[in-house]
Amino acid sequence: MTESKESTVRLLITCPDQPGIVAAVSGYLHKKNANIIHSDQHSTDPEGGRFFMRNEFFLPGLDMDGLDDLRHEFEEEVTNGFVMDWTLNPVWEPKKMVILCSKVDHALMELLWRWKRGDLECDIAMVISNHPDLRGAIEHFGVPFHHIPVGPTLRDKVMAEDTMIELMGEQVDLIVLARYMQILTADFVTKYSKKIINIHHSFLPAFVGADPYRRAHERGVKLIGATAHYVTAQLDEGPIIEQDVIRVTHSHDVDDLKRLGGDIERHVLARAVKWHLEDRVIVDGNKTIVFRR
Repeated sequence: MTESKESTVRLLITCPDQPGIVAAVSGYLHKKNANIIHSDQHSTDPEGGRFFMRNEFFLPGLDMDGLDDLRHEFEEEVTNGFVMDWTLNPVWEPKKMVILCSKVDHALMELLWRWKRGDLECDIAMVISNHPDLRGAIEHFGVPFHHIPVGPTLRDKVMAEDTMIELMGEQVDLIVLARYMQILTADFVTKYSKKIINIHHSFLPAFVGADPYRRAHERGVKLIGATAHYVTAQLDEGPIIEQDVIRVTHSHDVDDLKRLGGDIERHVLARAVKWHLEDRVIVDGNKTIVFRR
């Protein structure tokens, strides 16, 4: 990417594969005098498959007004010839991110630390927690903290989520569940579809649900892992973005597994968040295409 984010745009495309897609896109960008900085593409099958593309390009002098015109023109001149889902996202406008957490802090602190040193391209608008415990640590980073308790009933949960929605506002690009130990309602998940990332403290689909490290220890596993995925109404079954594992032995007890697992969790979540913020992830049904660097 250029040192300056000004006038730099990311184009994401999903469509049925057919000849001419790359030529149509690159020809249009050439006509606009745009310089393609990065380009990635993938086809599931050259005959009848799905095609995915990520382009990052620089167009001198482009601003938000010009981007609106570019979107309209791109739709008219390029997408009409294809059944295409696409977005044009300005790099110079940071995405708005909200983090939800409970009491465990390792995943949260990793995100705040990376954001503070400039590794995450976003504005962290706030951190919301159902417990007050981490207020001091969060406010130390200069990030607003909101404590929203969640009661035991469905009505309590809906009221808490309504308060969150009011606080966050309509424009939210990403909600990160940094070990937020509450199950979100289907309505909340639907409202922010493909915008909620969760870190699951096991290597999905194994050990879904509560206390996976204890159950992993009981099974004598030799690998433990973590999975970052988009949240859907089906618990722990959303499209997977990133996973990692570490080897363990019979000598590790449950606390060892939790400590080692926590280290994997924070790195896996941070990578998934970074890729989402950099428009590197395209959701395809219950899978993802991730254009990693």
